[in-house]
Amino acid sequence: MKFTSKTLDPVTTLTQCAIVPVFEGGKLSSSARAINSASGGSLKALLKREDISGKHGESVLLPLIDSVKAERVLLVGCGPKGKMSEAQFNTLLGKITHLIKGKKLEKITVFFDELSVAGKDRNWQAQRVATTLALSSYHFDQFKSKRTRHKSLKQVTYASSSQAYNRGLNQALTTGLAIAKGMGVARDLGNMPGNACTPNYLASEARKLARKHPALSSRILSEKQMQDLGMGSFLSVTAGTVEPARMIVMQYQGAAKSQRPHILVGKGITFDSGGISLKPGAGMDEMKFDMCGAASVFGVLNTVLALKLPINLVCIVAAAENMPSGQATKPGDIVTSMSGQTIEVLNTDAEGRLVLCDALTYAEQFKPQSVIDIATLTGACVVALGNHAHGLYSNDDKLAGELLDCGQAVNDKAWHMPLWPEYDKQLKSNFADMANIGGRNAGSVTAACFLARFTKKYAWAHLDIAGTAWNSGGNKGATGRPVALLSEYLIRQSGKGRRGGKKTSR
Repeated sequence: MKFTSKTLDPVTTLTQCAIVPVFEGGKLSSSARAINSASGGSLKALLKREDISGKHGESVLLPLIDSVKAERVLLVGCGPKGKMSEAQFNTLLGKITHLIKGKKLEKITVFFDELSVAGKDRNWQAQRVATTLALSSYHFDQFKSKRTRHKSLKQVTYASSSQAYNRGLNQALTTGLAIAKGMGVARDLGNMPGNACTPNYLASEARKLARKHPALSSRILSEKQMQDLGMGSFLSVTAGTVEPARMIVMQYQGAAKSQRPHILVGKGITFDSGGISLKPGAGMDEMKFDMCGAASVFGVLNTVLALKLPINLVCIVAAAENMPSGQATKPGDIVTSMSGQTIEVLNTDAEGRLVLCDALTYAEQFKPQSVIDIATLTGACVVALGNHAHGLYSNDDKLAGELLDCGQAVNDKAWHMPLWPEYDKQLKSNFADMANIGGRNAGSVTAACFLARFTKKYAWAHLDIAGTAWNSGGNKGATGRPVALLSEYLIRQSGKGRRGGKKTSR
């Protein structure tokens, strides 16, 4: 898909569909006024007939307007002029994508540069348009015997009111598209079945990516190498499966070697049966999504590569299956982590933290600026926050604040949760340094407290995405979250981002 910003006349622009705003009270945008004038007042006539009033979310699709080159004109109601909220803008984009898909349009022109969203600038608006419209073309049918030929958007032109804005708008469109591509990668990996997307498959994807990009290198640790490093916690999870586990390390160098890297760590349980602590059968198919943390790491890396960010980044994926067998780890077993700390495994279905803790210890050697792990870690987080916000935990308030702000900026929100000593005490074990669960109460918090014990040497944040990584039901599928949040964070850390996308003068 191609996105470009150009200074265009809405009357003479050749396009399959021109998307034009109108406002409450019969007020026309400048693009709507130009079309109205060229067509002898046709838009004003629509307003008088009340076919559209300009209220937020209304729309009218007009084919073949006299003296206008566009094949169709889609009028969209934007409410009172200058008073649109961020949430209303996102809702408006959702409605537009639905209408476009219904008409199977391939080339459109968006006349949105004159819209005003509270607290945001025109570049933020363009980036959101690019991400939303690019994702509207996503589909996953790789495993169907008859793949449908989809007719989807190929070209979007973002009309600018001045040539002076085009450079910034084009950069914003490029960023929005790169984020959408990263989310698509994460969705693809998440949607794959567990018999195809194995730890070895993820390792092969890492090698493939490294061959394609000179700035990227990959290293795959085998179970023998992990054993030599003392990763007894990680290996306890994979003991019951015939699929070998893999620790995948991808290093991107976009800045000087002297610059300390940022690190992303992804939980990559490619299928989670629960192990000996077997999950209920209903809905167990969705446990192929238990590697969505790893999928989001691959997605963010693809975004970083597309934008060639001047930053150093290490991506670590802890990939394994969790299956029951005669060799599987049993409840009550005690294992030793890479850090030397011992863990009593009271529940083998609390396996994500067991692979992550060794990955987090492994991350120490890179002397990172920040470490963020991403995991579909606990059902308790779904109970606490539903499917709207990621659970965010951190040992560094500055890092947590930056991530919260990034989530708000790209509509990929997180919520700051506590890491208090009172919760940490729930991990007490009579037989080991700690237990891998802290009881029924505050399950998401105690899981984060467990991980925090392995992150004393750097600034760390944990995103529990159990409620946000995929949708269930008729719309079942991976969401690609939190690729947008993490991409925004790394863009800002590279110095190329806009701090919060604050509104500038028009």
